[in-house]
Amino acid sequence: MTSLNHATIWITGASSGIGEAFAREAEAAGATRLILSARREDALEQVRAGMQRPDDHRVVQLDLADTDALGPLAEQVWHEHGPIDIIVHSGGITQRSLAKDTTFDVYRRIIDVDFLGTVALTQALLPHMLERDHGHIVMISSLVGKFGTPLRSAYAAAKHALHGYADAVRAELADTGVHVTVFCPGFIRTNISVNALLEDGTPQGRDDPAIINGKDPADCARAIRKAIEKNRGEAYFAGKEMLGVYLKRFTPRLFEKIIPRLPVR
Repeated sequence: MTSLNHATIWITGASSGIGEAFAREAEAAGATRLILSARREDALEQVRAGMQRPDDHRVVQLDLADTDALGPLAEQVWHEHGPIDIIVHSGGITQRSLAKDTTFDVYRRIIDVDFLGTVALTQALLPHMLERDHGHIVMISSLVGKFGTPLRSAYAAAKHALHGYADAVRAELADTGVHVTVFCPGFIRTNISVNALLEDGTPQGRDDPAIINGKDPADCARAIRKAIEKNRGEAYFAGKEMLGVYLKRFTPRLFEKIIPRLPVR
């Protein structure tokens, strides 16, 4: 069982949404130090200032798309603010465009941010965690990591890759004290659809109805905490969209007929 109490936890995507909600949940659960990361340093400082113990926490600005910089940054964070007990990879970006219209640059950016950025940080931290025989790597995926839906070809590809990577690493670490959890939320009330990339790479700039009517990020954060504490390999938090996981698994032909007609935004 992994405890958040007295832990040092690094959270990417901590400036808003699930990452911000988990930061508050982790502090309430007794985390000693939070390292809050995202692209916007000013937004991170606002999150830190709103915590119960702001002076105990640190802000580290990063861009997950700048994968070459992430390894050296992880080394710096470990030595200046660590050791890191738990890293929660919550940073990411999604998409709202048909594959036939989407530029390759959009695919590159989403793969870099949602998959390779996570891998780069994990690869840098993993040797240190193994040396201590202690650590927990948490990857926030999506139900779209289990099945693809229209308008999300790049996002689905990145999240599916994340699952493959996590499954392999988890198997390699089976006899160690380092754990890997993949957490798959459904529709959560965040700004993810506002920032979703259109076919030319510009943000959509508006909420999707499914996101507006989604679940509370605070409830999602509590579910993430429980998944970490129970050392779950994979966990889910979703509404009726969870049906897609079961349809794809048990009735794939029916899934293929239904998914093109379902509202996905």
